[in-house]
Amino acid sequence: MRRSLCLRGASGKSTFVVEDLRQPGEFGFAGDDAVVPFEVAALDARGRAVQLGDMIDSLLGRHDYPEPVSRLLAEMIVLTVLLGTSLKFDGKFTAQTQTDGPVDLLVVDFSTPSSVRAYARFDAERLSEAAAAGKTSPEDLLGRGIMALTVDQGPQMQRYQGIVELAGASLEDVAEGYFRQSEQIPTTVRLAVAKIARRQEGGGFKESWRAGGLVAQFLPNAPERMRMPDLPGGDAPEGAEEVEFEADDAWTEVRALVDTIDDAELADPEVGVERLLFRLFHERGVRAFPPTAVRDDCSCSRERIREVLANFTPEELAESVEDDGKIRVTCEFCGEAYEFKAEEVTGQ
Repeated sequence: MRRSLCLRGASGKSTFVVEDLRQPGEFGFAGDDAVVPFEVAALDARGRAVQLGDMIDSLLGRHDYPEPVSRLLAEMIVLTVLLGTSLKFDGKFTAQTQTDGPVDLLVVDFSTPSSVRAYARFDAERLSEAAAAGKTSPEDLLGRGIMALTVDQGPQMQRYQGIVELAGASLEDVAEGYFRQSEQIPTTVRLAVAKIARRQEGGGFKESWRAGGLVAQFLPNAPERMRMPDLPGGDAPEGAEEVEFEADDAWTEVRALVDTIDDAELADPEVGVERLLFRLFHERGVRAFPPTAVRDDCSCSRERIREVLANFTPEELAESVEDDGKIRVTCEFCGEAYEFKAEEVTGQ
């Protein structure tokens, strides 16, 4: 069922179309922790937008990382759910960085249709030094290395992995570079992380994490309109004259509009995803599609951990057995602790 929510902007009546499957009288906004696909047909653009509230607060709160690490991991989570919810099959999408910076590993798993888990590894001493020097931007914390984006459709299908270099760039820049390099799709990405304070009953305030993000892509019917300037080190003949490049006007407009988003606006619960999309594209007309909910949900289980341990060599298992004859494993993603008797794994 399609219904049109008509909002009035400064220039007059503009239409914001919401593709919605709910019954009449049940219309509502997606709210937090739900990715909203959208289309701006007049500009040949499609994308996805999200605001994360309780989900990301729960996930980051469990780990209790230093604030710079939490902010960096939150950006990675937003990026992963924006990309992962576009999967049209049952499977897993994983984004992972491996770098030489103070935060040398970020891993975010998205399992269809909605499960998210995340983990960060960092050097506490190097992180303290970076914080003292005021170097806590994503570029500073990550340093140089790679980001791998992996699509796993299950044991019967071949995995696909795309790798992009991290060389002093933000996660927004890296994601845009990935789509430009691997998919040849003009893409713009915005990510934002914030802390908000809510007044509690009885006085005082409680801080909680929020995050938001938007990805927009240029997908015209004519592929030649997607042409982009060659990347440094591309396949142009050495010594060839540089070809003058003019970006498509529609894509230039999309990028200009997305660039107007303020970080606070992107994560502000009083704005919301649909209202943000209206603010950006109301003069061109924007259509929002049914949202996909996402949740903090680790895929670990006692049986899966036991299967992993069963693949250890006898020497590795012997080293894992503690003095009381038990093997203890803690999931790095969710912190769940598992305890096994040695014979449960070895069968002896």
